[in-house]
Amino acid sequence: MVAQLILGVLALIGILIRNSVILVMQIEELRGEGVDGRTAVVEATEHRMRPILLTAAAAASLALIPIAFEVFWGPMAFAMMGGIIVGTVLTLLLLPALYVGWFGLRPPTHDEGDPAASKAVVRA
Repeated sequence: MVAQLILGVLALIGILIRNSVILVMQIEELRGEGVDGRTAVVEATEHRMRPILLTAAAAASLALIPIAFEVFWGPMAFAMMGGIIVGTVLTLLLLPALYVGWFGLRPPTHDEGDPAASKAVVRA
């Protein structure tokens, strides 16, 4: 019984890491295209939210229901269902916040693109 639970947790970790990698890669791709850091985080999260939610719903709710009430695989199925639901919410809410905090992304100021405004600040 414990072995199935451990197997479920390991599978859960793989699913959540894959979702996190997909989200971070989308953020990095947008930043590589020249999008501001915070804007890239918001756009990547909005863009990847539906695929991540659909994958979590299909994996947690639909695919594991048939084995959830089996004696042998039940603990694994319930561990994965609960973990995927909670982990998906954390991936979509906590991961973008951690990314912004870790890389110290600040909101863009309105003066960044205007060289005259930056000269006025230096002269003052």
